[in-house]
Amino acid sequence: MRTDIYLGIDMGSTGLKAVAFEAGSGATLAAAGGALPYRQLPQGGCELAADAIETGLAHALRGVAAQLGDRVREVRALSCTGHGAGLYLLDASGQLLGGGAVASTDQRAAGLARALGLRLGDALYDEVGCRPWSGQSSLIAAERFQADPALRGRARHLLFAKDYLAFLLTGQIATDASDASTAGLLTLKTGVWSAMAFEAAGLADLAAQAAPIVAAGSVIGRVSAGAAATFGLPAGVPVAMGAIDLLASLRAVGAERHGNAVAVLGTWCVNAVVAPAREPKPEVGAIVRFGDPDRRLYLENSPSSMANVAWAARALQFPDATAVVECAMSVPLGAEGLRFLPFINGGNWPAGASAGFVGLQGHHTRAHLARAVVDGVAAWHTWHLKRLAAQGLGVAGRVAALGGGARDRRMAQLLAGLLGHAVERCGDDETGARGAAGYAALSQGAGDCLPAPREQVEADPRQHAAHADFYTEFHALVDSMAPAFAQIAGAAR
Repeated sequence: MRTDIYLGIDMGSTGLKAVAFEAGSGATLAAAGGALPYRQLPQGGCELAADAIETGLAHALRGVAAQLGDRVREVRALSCTGHGAGLYLLDASGQLLGGGAVASTDQRAAGLARALGLRLGDALYDEVGCRPWSGQSSLIAAERFQADPALRGRARHLLFAKDYLAFLLTGQIATDASDASTAGLLTLKTGVWSAMAFEAAGLADLAAQAAPIVAAGSVIGRVSAGAAATFGLPAGVPVAMGAIDLLASLRAVGAERHGNAVAVLGTWCVNAVVAPAREPKPEVGAIVRFGDPDRRLYLENSPSSMANVAWAARALQFPDATAVVECAMSVPLGAEGLRFLPFINGGNWPAGASAGFVGLQGHHTRAHLARAVVDGVAAWHTWHLKRLAAQGLGVAGRVAALGGGARDRRMAQLLAGLLGHAVERCGDDETGARGAAGYAALSQGAGDCLPAPREQVEADPRQHAAHADFYTEFHALVDSMAPAFAQIAGAAR
């Protein structure tokens, strides 16, 4: 009996993966992909060459096609998701401007963001749902145009990560509301591109290059003959508009429907809730408009979560992030007084936040350093989740842990301990790709046919007091560091 297959492609801040799912059971039939060679540049730059993206996409799709074999002909539709913001700007020939993309973790526009925030932060929050930050497409573009004015006249189409993948597959230019809004470029009230946001960055002309906004789950094109030859898929497969990876993940685990909070332990420290639109606006990190005009995606984010662990793996010479967590768990919570400030890619609060160890003494070992990093990552997710809850956002006592960090059950249990209640773990699943495949299914009228595996992870009741004390002390430490962060940031300017 023929069973429909839906394909999801997820381009994150570190890698690209394609996953094929079976309709009905939701079973993973094939998965392939790998890391992307992001280039770390001076002054916090982070870029990715165009040929690296195409190579990564070909590797992932050809790998899935090989695993499916003859069943590749049963792929009924596919869709893409990816990290938000960053800069994917095409020239007239459809090539990425400057030969590559800029990641949302890029820090070179941090000074521009601070200056703009002082002038127009509140007005922009009211208009587009967020204050200026360094990874925004508009601010990255402004910074790049200042460095190389010749680029400005060559800009033709503003896309986001998932849209560039879809462009490679179909040749079509389009985006959706969730990506445009996450980048702080969409008017919350009307759902159209915000003239104020572009003008604030000094890029009024760039608004004309923004892609048409179409609904997630609608077909935007089909795999072209050229793309079929390059990527190993059958020509003519429908390609549906996806959404930003966070919204795709929420959809995959039912959080978009049920309204519970989600913590994504990925490169970014992402924490989110889908809830009804409210006026006055709650004071959160960002508010995103997506396909449902009556609801919003409320975000509490910082630029680095597991990026701190990845840094520790490099700096402390561990084989990988998994080894960091494994070593960390050989030391008790609190790392015997050592603390790590988890802002390796900066932070939204306190202003100018940067990473560092506090309380380091001679008896501390590499294991203590690893434990302090892991504790700091979980504590900062907890801080953001508690801010959402304080605004009445989310279902009390219900949080789902997703992303690469949640693949280790102990990370989910640590988060549960700091929150003081169980969390639902989906760490063994590629929820971003599953959510993207869900939009592909939606485009074919299939609805929710790709259920995700989930498990409940309880906090260790014996550690309740220790977790509560640690979180209180950690929160107070970060608050007390605000003057030092401001001084360091000022010295760096």
